[in-house]
Amino acid sequence: MDILELNPLTAVGAIDGRYRDKIAKLAAFFSEFALIKARLEVSVEYFLFLTEDLKLRGSEKAPWGKASNLHADFTLADAAVIKKIETQDWDGIPRTNHDVVAVLEWLRRRLASLGFPPKLIEWVHFGLTSEDVNNLAYGLLLRRGIREVLIPSLEKLIEKIEGQATRYAGLPMLARTHGQPASPTTLGKELRVFSQRMSGQLGNLDDFRLTVKLNGASGNHSAHLAAFPEVDWVAFANRFVDSFNTSPATGEGLEFEPNSWTTQIEPHDTYAELFGIFMRINVILVDFAQDLWRYISDDWLVQTPVAGEVGSSAMPHKVNPIDFENAEGNLLMANALMELFCRKLPISRLQRDLSDSTVERNFGAAFAHCLVAYEALAKGLGKVSANEQKIAQALADHPEVVAEGIQTILRRSGLAGSYNLLKDMTRGKSATAQELARFIDSLDIPAKLKQELHALTPANYIGLASKIAVM
Repeated sequence: MDILELNPLTAVGAIDGRYRDKIAKLAAFFSEFALIKARLEVSVEYFLFLTEDLKLRGSEKAPWGKASNLHADFTLADAAVIKKIETQDWDGIPRTNHDVVAVLEWLRRRLASLGFPPKLIEWVHFGLTSEDVNNLAYGLLLRRGIREVLIPSLEKLIEKIEGQATRYAGLPMLARTHGQPASPTTLGKELRVFSQRMSGQLGNLDDFRLTVKLNGASGNHSAHLAAFPEVDWVAFANRFVDSFNTSPATGEGLEFEPNSWTTQIEPHDTYAELFGIFMRINVILVDFAQDLWRYISDDWLVQTPVAGEVGSSAMPHKVNPIDFENAEGNLLMANALMELFCRKLPISRLQRDLSDSTVERNFGAAFAHCLVAYEALAKGLGKVSANEQKIAQALADHPEVVAEGIQTILRRSGLAGSYNLLKDMTRGKSATAQELARFIDSLDIPAKLKQELHALTPANYIGLASKIAVM
């Protein structure tokens, strides 16, 4: 069988196929090219930091400025060379079959071409293991991808939800608990609940710190200490890790916290915590998508048809809630992957096994499913509006939902057995407004109290919902 050239129509997965245009911005953070570039960045920064911090440069002349630009100027062609070094003999370098070593070989070769003497090039990757490079590289990718793509997408979605919440803050709506008619609410307040839940989780991201390590094989600084026993290597590692952090005043989140207590790999407990935050966000949004789907199904929300689109191959009338359904499916796909990350990544046999490597390479797939879902929900929200007539009619069809208010006022007045009186009249029954009125009139209570009870309607029995929607 012929091997098809890779493009969105031949990609095996939907992320790089059907959804490529929606998730292309993530390639800068979660592609193989991005990972190679991040590994190079960590390796270059370590080389520069080590030689300067420990005053190892001596009198050697070298173009330090050009070295510091290597990762910034890194290209796809450079990455292709590194892949060749990994997978085949190249230009006198035997095939490494090791992705990090391939980066280091390319770096050493490039430093030599810039004019660095062999004595200085020896400080590349000095005392490190590949996981020291990898955990920092993945940390950078996670930080940047989340900050620059995922959080802005979520903020846009929250803004859209809050816009609709404000628009419909005062629109009375029948509530349903256990699927049954319940004390009324407003559409805006119900929407605001979701934006507030999401905002809380975004706050957790703002405060979140990823732990990373820089302590060599088995996590004990052994090679470093053997070479330079006089150096405080724990303090050195902490300084290097902190060099990747921004000012705490920026409040951007996902700063690095050095971890001195590791095996050869950083335990990845904070990975599990980070993906746990996104799983909670996604669960909230599954809840949101399903509720809006139901409101659309009940004709309480109506969708604006897009000219030229088809809703069914057989039924011309249909306008399906595809944005909310698409979002739900992608959120569940994302959480399936993230649940695996949370279960797998904190586990490594003894001091190190490589089973985490292939799992980490799927971070981008999980976030891509998130991004497709977040954008679909924002798009869907932009196409819906309240069917105020239908919502009002559903409320009017269930006057019995004010029974809670009636029995509460009666209890306040001291009428014994108020709850049971209303239960006997309304439980499992569709009491009409007229029947409720006759019931109130039949009570042996003051006229002013009857007037107060008659004033209760499903449309005005909404408590503080309108205010809560815009608080």
